[in-house]
Amino acid sequence: MSTDATAATGPSTTGGVPVAADRPLGVDELAAVIARDIPAGAFVNLGIGQPTRIADHLPADLGVVLHTENGMLGMGPKAEGDLIDPDLTNAGKVPVTELPGAAYFHHADSFAMMRGGHLDVCVLGAYQVSERGDLANWHTGKPDDIPAVGGAMDLAIGAKDVYVMMTLFTKSGAPKLVPRCTYPLTGVACVSRVYTEVATFDLRPDGVHVLRTYGLTVDELRARLDIELH
Repeated sequence: MSTDATAATGPSTTGGVPVAADRPLGVDELAAVIARDIPAGAFVNLGIGQPTRIADHLPADLGVVLHTENGMLGMGPKAEGDLIDPDLTNAGKVPVTELPGAAYFHHADSFAMMRGGHLDVCVLGAYQVSERGDLANWHTGKPDDIPAVGGAMDLAIGAKDVYVMMTLFTKSGAPKLVPRCTYPLTGVACVSRVYTEVATFDLRPDGVHVLRTYGLTVDELRARLDIELH
């Protein structure tokens, strides 16, 4: 991925999926961008929701091994039609396929992998991410929010790299990449990169760096975010 935020001036292709840089990305386009950035041979967990789409865009020859919180290594893309097995799902209960060499294990063993630093990358959704990499992704105070932080806490702290896949703004236009999280935290200083429909950001010790933009300029981002951008 280009580290020049101004370089995204035309369409490109990621894993066979066209990625347009002159407008915000769709969910599958963003999933394809993230899939391109996952290192070959990495052990990866994809969080519930939009991050599970990444599995559909990983090249087969990349050798990425997908881990599921509910106890599977070697998950393949989403299952459809005759490939659906009701007993074979990811942590979000979405039917999935298995790749050659797939293995199954107890939930406790799965969490031991997560907590023990054995995952190279996890990709999570988020309500907010702070400029220092704090993650808030489990509660906003609404009565219908999930009642506990769950496995996201273990993934956020246990994975070597934590990527976030989210929209940059709420439906009301408020930024979700913020100076300081106002929602309950999932993990502290754990996020290394944030992927959104309008820009990709690296969170480094010296601040937030814009890697690529889609449909917005860096100056437009600066005008809408309350953080310093490099």
